[in-house]
Amino acid sequence: MDKIEILSRLKDEKLVAVIRAESIDKGMKIIDAVVAGGIKFIEVTFTVPKATNLIETLTDRYAGSDVIIGAGTCLDAETARLAILKGAQFVVSPSFNEDLVRLCNRYRIPVMTGAQTINEFIEASEMGVDVIKVFPGDAYKPSIIKSFKGPLPHLNFMPTGGVSVENVNEWLEHGAFAVGTGSSLTKGALTDDYESITQEARKFVEKVTHAE
Repeated sequence: MDKIEILSRLKDEKLVAVIRAESIDKGMKIIDAVVAGGIKFIEVTFTVPKATNLIETLTDRYAGSDVIIGAGTCLDAETARLAILKGAQFVVSPSFNEDLVRLCNRYRIPVMTGAQTINEFIEASEMGVDVIKVFPGDAYKPSIIKSFKGPLPHLNFMPTGGVSVENVNEWLEHGAFAVGTGSSLTKGALTDDYESITQEARKFVEKVTHAE
């Protein structure tokens, strides 16, 4: 699947599950539960121990399916390259890093970097960032996306952090290209209640579908 197709899919799906876990085994259980709930974009963060191994396993596991595996919390080009070599189909960073963006563009991998100000948005756009990660999202109200898009209507914004079933529609209605959700979606993992993660994923998918 090429870059344009992945971004088009993300525009349609609108949901990215941000996966943090203390082990590969737990990460796999969380991801399987999320996928069972209908979320197709999976961001495996580099805070997961041996994250590249998990990315490689998932890439093989979901090969030929409509599930898209990406890498998150990539802080530099070296980390991004490791993820890409293991099969990551998109790269997310909490901050802007020019070398990371150049690397992703070199390999035609969708790149999403964090930013908070208009100057940062413009700098990221000029360097070829595909989606601006508004992080942390819970520092703002959903209406901030409409404000950002006032002077910058051509940019794609993805709030991450603080996105829940209760407010996901607000983010989308104010112009978010997509949203990233982590702890709100996966909190059931704290008690090994993976069925609750599946149910929460279904709620997210239903909300997003109705928002369209």
